This record gives sequence, structure tokens and C-alpha cells, in this order.
Amino acid sequence: MKYMLLMSATKDIFEWYSKWPKDDLQKNIAFMRAFNQELKDAGILVGTAGLAFPDRAKIVHAGKNGEPITDGVFPESKEFLDGYWIIDVESEAEAYKTAARLSLAPAPAGTPGTMPVEVREIMSRIPDEMLS
Repeated sequence: MKYMLLMSATKDIFEWYSKWPKDDLQKNIAFMRAFNQELKDAGILVGTAGLAFPDRAKIVHAGKNGEPITDGVFPESKEFLDGYWIIDVESEAEAYKTAARLSLAPAPAGTPGTMPVEVREIMSRIPDEMLS
């Protein structure tokens, strides 16, 4: 079963992250690289990527003639997707365990709690209940 693990953050968290002390940032990056390698070595990593900060994002829709229309430099939103992992595991429980390990990514001293990670199953087909 494939699952997507999603990290999201508010604009304030992105700004806070950009001001982390270099040592804390390096520890976080080293954790993420090691985590990704673990998933790859275990044969469950399908793909992963970190995303550019939200101030580089645009909302796009088609105009009257199909031309791309972009909405501002900074879309109006409370949370933004920060990065994702796609994993292929045997069960939902295994996806949750993997997300919990990811949630332990290091942050600066005094940071309360752990990073929340959203877990979503990637559907291989439309559920029967949606078709009836």
C-alpha cells in the first residue's frame, strides 16, 4: 500500500525555520538525509522532495482562453505544504510508525513537541462507495 507523508507549516514556521542557528539546521538536514537513506535501504521509499518556501508559490488557473493566470506572489492560505515522502509499505500501521519516526526530526533547543506529519493513503482506484 502506498502512502504519502506530508509536512505542512504556517508562514510563521517557515520564517522561524529560516532563522535557525546553523548547527540546528545542519542537524535537521542530516536527520532528513539519514531518514531518507533508511527508507531507501528498506526498499519502501518511492519518492521524496522538499518544496521551495511559500513566497515562491503561485496559484494557477486557466483563463478564458486557457492561458495560465497566476494569483499573487504569496497565495492566501493558513498552511503550506513543506515536503513529502511517498512510501510503499505493508500496512497503515507501518505508515504511521514511519511518520512517527519522521516526526522526531531535530529542532532548536526549547522547541515544544514534535513535528506533525499527515499520513494519506494513495488510492489505487476509486472506492466502490463513490461509484454507487
